[in-house]
Order: sequence, then C-alpha cells, then structure tokens
Amino acid sequence: MNYEWNFGFLWEYRSLILTGILTTVGFAVGTTILGLLVGVVIGLGRLIGGPWLRLPLTGFVELFRCTPLLVQLVWLYYALPVISGIQVSAFLAATLALTFYASSFFAEIFRGGVASIDAGQWDGARAIGMRRLQILQRVILPQAFRNMLPAIMNQSVMQLKNTSLVSTVAVADLLYQGSIITSATYRPLEVYTLVAVLYFLVLFPLTRLSSQLEKWLAR
Repeated sequence: MNYEWNFGFLWEYRSLILTGILTTVGFAVGTTILGLLVGVVIGLGRLIGGPWLRLPLTGFVELFRCTPLLVQLVWLYYALPVISGIQVSAFLAATLALTFYASSFFAEIFRGGVASIDAGQWDGARAIGMRRLQILQRVILPQAFRNMLPAIMNQSVMQLKNTSLVSTVAVADLLYQGSIITSATYRPLEVYTLVAVLYFLVLFPLTRLSSQLEKWLAR
C-alpha cells in the first residue's frame, strides 16, 4: 500500500495548532508550579507535623500516586458534580487533577530529598540550639535541594506529557485540536505525526536541560 503523505493542508489549521500548543504549555507550566507548591507544603507537613497531620497527608499522597491520572481526571469531571451538586468545568477539573497528581510526586521528592541528608546534620544543628524549622531552612534544605533538582526536572517533563490527557474532557490542548483537525480532514497520519513532532520539539530541550543539570550537580 502506497500512502501519499501531504502536510500542506495543515497550514490552514495553524491557528488551531498554535492554540493547542499554548494551552498544553500553559497547563504544564501552571500545574507544575501549583503542584510543586502544594507538594512542598505536604512534604513539610509530613516531616514536621504530628501523627494527626501526617496520616491524612500520607493518605492524600498515596491516593493520587497509586491511581491513574486519567481516572482522577474523569472522576473529578463527571463524578464530583454528582456527589457535591456543584458543576465543575473541564478547565477546573483538568487543573485540579494535574495539580494533585503532580503534588503527590513532588511531596515524595521533597521528603526523599530531606531524608537523604545525613542525620548528623540535624544533631549538629540541635547542638548549637537551632529549632526544627531553623534547621530545615538554614541547614537541610539548601543541601537537599541539590538532590531534589534532577527529580523535580524529570517530573516536570512528565507533567508536560500528562497534559495530553486533558483532551478526554474536551480541553482544547494540542491533542484535542489534533482530533478536531483529523475529523475535518480525515488525514490522521499527517495530523498525529505533526502532534508528535511538536511534543518532541517542546520536550527535547527540557530533557537536555535536565541532563545538563544532573551533570552540573555531579561536578
């Protein structure tokens, strides 16, 4: 079978493609920042909070780490309005799902980074009269950040790929726009090839940056 490739028609849909790219990148950046902030708060709560705080926070982390993001997204969009009686927009459902999912991994990265610091650092800081929060702020976190950075970068790259799932609730990301163009042109090979290339062009520089950071930290 000889298939005749033709990418010329895609120029007519450049505005849709550009909108999809901007939506995808916007979701990735926004939910990564939100997920990182929430993850740091959760990780900090698990480190310095009492059992009454650590237990629900651990439950939150395990719930969102151990269930597929697609299931979370669909549940927030379709099931939550039935349970709460409040209609949730596709944009809000996608933002919440991506943020909670990312925060569960960032919380573990934060906790693991702090745990990687030798216990003697804590003991030495206590010996000179520093309190727990002071030890974290001035001694532990500056060292732990170096250990966390590669994992944070890798998770951020994964977050960009995860945004492709928001198309399932009709958020106009790159993949959703690709499906719209395919429905109009019946040329899925060209459309999804372009979508794959665009994802690669966005992700490849981030993966290279992550690799360079790891080499820099190793030195």
